[in-house]
Amino acid sequence: MPVEIHVPELGESVADATVGRWLKQEGEAVKSGEALVELETDKINFEVEAEQDGVLESIAKGEGESVNVGEVIGTIGEDGAAGQPAAEAEEDEAPEEEERAEEPEAEAADAEAGETNGHRASPSVRKLAREYDVDLAEVSGSGSGGRITREDVERLIREQDRGATPTREAERPEEDGRREERPAPAAPRAAQDGRGALEERVRMSRRRQTIAKRLVEAQQTAAMLTTFNEADMSSVIEFRNRRKEEFQERHGVKLGFMSFFVKASIGALKSFPKVNSELQGEELILKHYYDIGVAVNTEEGLVVPVVRDADKKDFAGIEREIGALASKARERKLSLEDLQGGTFTITNGGIFGSLVSTPILNTPQVAILGMHKIQERPVVVDGEIQAKPMMYLALSYDHRIVDGADAVSFLVRIKELIEDPESLLLEG
Repeated sequence: MPVEIHVPELGESVADATVGRWLKQEGEAVKSGEALVELETDKINFEVEAEQDGVLESIAKGEGESVNVGEVIGTIGEDGAAGQPAAEAEEDEAPEEEERAEEPEAEAADAEAGETNGHRASPSVRKLAREYDVDLAEVSGSGSGGRITREDVERLIREQDRGATPTREAERPEEDGRREERPAPAAPRAAQDGRGALEERVRMSRRRQTIAKRLVEAQQTAAMLTTFNEADMSSVIEFRNRRKEEFQERHGVKLGFMSFFVKASIGALKSFPKVNSELQGEELILKHYYDIGVAVNTEEGLVVPVVRDADKKDFAGIEREIGALASKARERKLSLEDLQGGTFTITNGGIFGSLVSTPILNTPQVAILGMHKIQERPVVVDGEIQAKPMMYLALSYDHRIVDGADAVSFLVRIKELIEDPESLLLEG
């Protein structure tokens, strides 16, 4: 009996997902515990594993399709010859005379069919063929057992864009011996100017779609403003250079700049509690705990894992947790718990060379701190011009909740703490 593959529980408040990619294809042998398919949610990607040994008998949901918790997305059959899909078995048993008796028109099989011209295609490949009006009977399958792959369909699409592949209708003669002439469908502009083969269609991941949606929502719902300042990083750099080797030997982790800014942010949040709040309806929720989100760049965009109770951690504890969360993010192993919550966010565009930028709110939080590149600039100190390692700081905030004076004062407080790092031991 085939065993159904269901969408598992995705986590609190997560009811649906998108099929990212199938790691196994129909007809392939699978082992119990082996990853079958990758599902994408708004926050994380995770793999669905086989519950028994056998053969992936069918795929019910193709790449890019939305699925709900508990929904059947495929089946696993028994291993061996019996695992051959039924459509293939029936075709193998069909009499040769019946195959020869097929009309020419029957060769143009519907893209919806699981088998076309003796070859099989997955649901995602059939969906691609429908989108581009491709007749799968014209596609030569390069996959195992003659399977039509996504690359096969995309290759034919590119050939058609270049006008290299004539249509089957144009080749088919009419009953009176004359060739039927039909106007060719209008080609996309890119195809008309010969650039179709130079374009690539890439499906946006579920996470990328969510990032785009939330960034637009943040700009549409919040009265977002940004205030700027700059900090002299001389003291932090001197302190770090003096202590970093001892710090690493004692704690087994490097002393970076981020822990200084986490500590400085906590000190400023304690002085300006509205910046550590959330608007719910007509009520302002002031949060007297400090869960600091740290933006991490991944292949699919920024994610913001949360360092919980950061005020209760020392520098080593903060650096250790940031490092662990960043590794999990890049290895796509973050859990929903790692990403949920957060009262204030810090993002560091300086690692990419950004000198100054305007960060966007990580709603429902009401403020976000932007760090930038450290760059030596001329600064007047006691009437003399000196070269100092300076960093521009940016604080974006929701003006509905945080007044301009408080926002400016908050950022000045961070500047003061960064320029006197020993004070962080008291304020953090």
